[in-house]
Amino acid sequence: MATARSQAEIAPVAVLDSITKLGPAHRGALVVAGSHGGLYCGWVAASAGLRGVVLNDAGVGLDGAGIACLAQLDTIGMAAATVDYRSARIGEGHDMLQRGRVSHVNATAAALGCAAGADVAACLALLRAASMPSGTLPPITESRVVLSDGVGAGVKVIGIDSASLIGTQDRDCIVVTGSHGGLLGGEPASAIRQPCVAAAFNDAGGGADGAGYSRLPVLDAMGIPAVTVSHMSARIGDARSSWATGLVSAANVRAQEAGITAGMTLQAAVRCLAGRKARERKGLR
Repeated sequence: MATARSQAEIAPVAVLDSITKLGPAHRGALVVAGSHGGLYCGWVAASAGLRGVVLNDAGVGLDGAGIACLAQLDTIGMAAATVDYRSARIGEGHDMLQRGRVSHVNATAAALGCAAGADVAACLALLRAASMPSGTLPPITESRVVLSDGVGAGVKVIGIDSASLIGTQDRDCIVVTGSHGGLLGGEPASAIRQPCVAAAFNDAGGGADGAGYSRLPVLDAMGIPAVTVSHMSARIGDARSSWATGLVSAANVRAQEAGITAGMTLQAAVRCLAGRKARERKGLR
């Protein structure tokens, strides 16, 4: 019979562009995912029963939100590390595996020898010795909220902590997500799950190759105004934070045509977008 250590040494390693792509087959695995290291992503990793996880630090950002999963996962004994957002593209797991440099680790990973400055492959070699987590995290039940019942043309503003939760019910809404503004795996099809009136994302610091903004031009081509908010103005993974304190860091052409400029509050930007929608409904430009 295999010992606990030998089972750990042969633990599978999976590489994903988003932590939301986890499934039953990943239980017990080490996972490198292109997602940010915020609380929501930590909860997803824990719920999937991973042995350990490596995520992107998303520039760390307001209140350390981009690495908040590290302390969170320590509470259940899951080894976790984040990759420096400047070293590899957020939203691209394979780029993180190939180019990523570790920026932060939790105490569980540090006890295995994993440390800032290491490359991801070296970190994974050490994490193979990790024990399976021994606890569970409380459920996250409030990942979706109505931020405004109607602005401008009566358009609802919906806050969603993860863009993976956008559904058909959001097509007539302005969607404020806590997610980063990067394409998953660089694929244009990943820009948004459903066409909506407009969308907002966190810029995750921009990062390597400007990946944190890469959804914006794709959404332009789809006719969807979109913006990012600065990672230092709002907590990544937290739509409510974006709505409360988010400042626009970048806007695509469609959003700029509505009067949105860098530096304005997200709430002001949403009013611009709603005003444009109202004019469109009246047949005006």
